[in-house]
Amino acid sequence: MDIFSDTTYVKKLNEKLKQGGVISFVTDTVWGVGCLPDNEKGVENIYELKNRDRSKPLILMSDSVEYLLPYVKDIPPKAHELMDKYFPGALTLIFEKSDKTPDYVTSFKNTVGIRVPDNPFFKSLCEVIDGHVLATTSANLSGQEAASTYEEAVANVGAHVEYVFEDYGFKAQGLASTVALALDDNIKVLRQGEVIINTVKQ
Repeated sequence: MDIFSDTTYVKKLNEKLKQGGVISFVTDTVWGVGCLPDNEKGVENIYELKNRDRSKPLILMSDSVEYLLPYVKDIPPKAHELMDKYFPGALTLIFEKSDKTPDYVTSFKNTVGIRVPDNPFFKSLCEVIDGHVLATTSANLSGQEAASTYEEAVANVGAHVEYVFEDYGFKAQGLASTVALALDDNIKVLRQGEVIINTVKQ
């Protein structure tokens, strides 16, 4: 994406995020909003702009699983298999979190969800963000449907975020990710989405 080859633009983007800024972007499933995971102000801004229940945690997303691994404590063998098969893709896996993951991201739960979306624009975005990781949720206000187009994202959250990035033709598919609990080898599907897991216990 040409905008990310502009070093001045990228520097400004990272400065905004470090100040607690929130951005909106396309993924492979639906549109999202995100901030830096280690920025409590940014996380608070997400909850406020969405009027989101504080008991609902955010999930961590990146362009590569290597940047997400420090946020989780342990990955069981079955989960490794799922990551090898479905990352990048529409699968969110929930693990026991490490000490690196702030409580305010996970609603003070001892688990954290991670995902690597399969979308070229999102990948390019994360590649230029300091740390390569965003704390995220869907681009909508509480009670609204998640945005599936740029226009819907602007209508839903445009007035509340620093940037709503265009998708540059890399459209969201409109299907939610599958969410699975992966604390051990007995993988438990919590939300059935695009990815069908039928090789492990549910």
